[in-house]
Amino acid sequence: MLAHFDGTDADEEHRILVLYQEFRGPLLRHVRKATGNDLQWAEDVVQETIVRAWRNSARLQWEPSLIWAWLLTVARRIVIDGRRRRSARPQEVEPPEVDTVAVPDASDRALSAIVVADALRALSDEHREVIEQTYLRDRTISEAAEILGIPPGTVKSRLYYGIRALRELLREKGAAG
Repeated sequence: MLAHFDGTDADEEHRILVLYQEFRGPLLRHVRKATGNDLQWAEDVVQETIVRAWRNSARLQWEPSLIWAWLLTVARRIVIDGRRRRSARPQEVEPPEVDTVAVPDASDRALSAIVVADALRALSDEHREVIEQTYLRDRTISEAAEILGIPPGTVKSRLYYGIRALRELLREKGAAG
């Protein structure tokens, strides 16, 4: 179908139109595989391939099997060039909205400290003292027992029940999972 033209400009335009109609679908399917199924990129490659066929129409042999081989070669080179361009420059990203950018500050940490301190104040003195000595002052059970003047077993027991009570208070305040 492509081989019967006289060589006039109208014939050339018609030839490119026929080329596009006949080879666009198969070329697009082929190129989509090469572009990782990126439809937009594949369509750009097909369009550029057809444009190059139009520019080189005077030099092309218009037999369908030869034109198909030429189109595949050109499309493959366009994809390779596209990959090289993409790897040579960083990927473009949209800048985030100023209102949505999280600015790190100590407010979350301070708020958590306030909630925990409030919950600790709600505990009994015995429970608060053992939690303070072991967790906040990083002392062992034996060291806390010596400072508080109570047996280590009592420290362990108060620590167990104090942590349970603290966890329940924080749950009530919505601060623990």
